[in-house]
Amino acid sequence: MQCSKDGVRICRTTFRSGRWLWARHSSTKLFVGGLSYDTNEAVLKDAFGQHGEIIEVKVICDHVSGRSKGYGFVRFTSETTATIALKEMDDQMLDGRNIRVHYAHRG
Repeated sequence: MQCSKDGVRICRTTFRSGRWLWARHSSTKLFVGGLSYDTNEAVLKDAFGQHGEIIEVKVICDHVSGRSKGYGFVRFTSETTATIALKEMDDQMLDGRNIRVHYAHRG
């Protein structure tokens, strides 16, 4: 079961001694999907940089063609700035496309 409070995902992780332990799933790293194939790292950094200091920007590209796969990642210096960027940038237009922004997690 997942809940959301103030843009921070919270998941039940384990059940011990009759109590649920909760884990907070915020992060400094954001997943950005729905990118135009023309969007590069400089464009992504400019768009997200207005919300806080960025450590790293990565647009994922096909290793054969070198063309963008339409998604990327932005890492901020703090969870607070990442949360602000997520709220402000999710479902906004970037290079003619509505982008989706979520906390990045390892699958």
